[in-house]
Amino acid sequence: MTRSPVRTAVVWEALRGALAARAAETGRGALDIVDAGGGTGGFAVPLAELGHAVTVVDPSPDSLAALERRAKEQGVGVRALQGEVADLGDLLARDSADLVLCHSVLEYVEDPISALTAVSGVLRHGGAVSVLAANPVATAVHRALTGHFDEALTVLDDPLGRWGERDPAPRRFTSEALTELLGVTGLDVGQVHGVRIFADLVPSRLVDGEPGATEHLVALEQAAATHPVLRDLAAQLHVLAHKR
Repeated sequence: MTRSPVRTAVVWEALRGALAARAAETGRGALDIVDAGGGTGGFAVPLAELGHAVTVVDPSPDSLAALERRAKEQGVGVRALQGEVADLGDLLARDSADLVLCHSVLEYVEDPISALTAVSGVLRHGGAVSVLAANPVATAVHRALTGHFDEALTVLDDPLGRWGERDPAPRRFTSEALTELLGVTGLDVGQVHGVRIFADLVPSRLVDGEPGATEHLVALEQAAATHPVLRDLAAQLHVLAHKR
């Protein structure tokens, strides 16, 4: 079973709402979208299929080549630019985007504030940024479930939410840290959603071959996304913020 619909359902629901609101505000059905760190186009290509003008900025030439192949296979055009998120101001015109995606990026950039400042710079007034970032609380739970209790404890004590020197993620963000970061870069923060609350914990055998199981799991993820307790157990946290 592919977990992709379950893993991304909450994000897509938020994006659809943001796109509809922006289209109504501007009177334009086709919006200008930038996917910063968009890789091989998991979000970019479907957005282009909806008729939007999508630009992907990514440092990896291999990922951009895979993106172009993927877009061609789907019969859509996606602009591919090689570069870092912090370089958006050099690659794109100021105030040129209605929506910027910044998914699984802030954990790895050298300076998250500089990255989000660059994102804000290419956004039009009233435009939105979609931020998706790893959550340290979920990491602690997952390390404990695999028997790494010392690493789980380290995550909870570490200000960057890391479980040790071998941790591939340089940092993770609590909901409070993420909203504070967006606020200091001039963005008005909307509701925080938990992403992959159950999807990474439910064994595939409980879903595979069960009629309607995937749909029910998606519904559960969507219902739990804003739950005041369950949200903070999610593998990732998602925030939509708007440029003032």
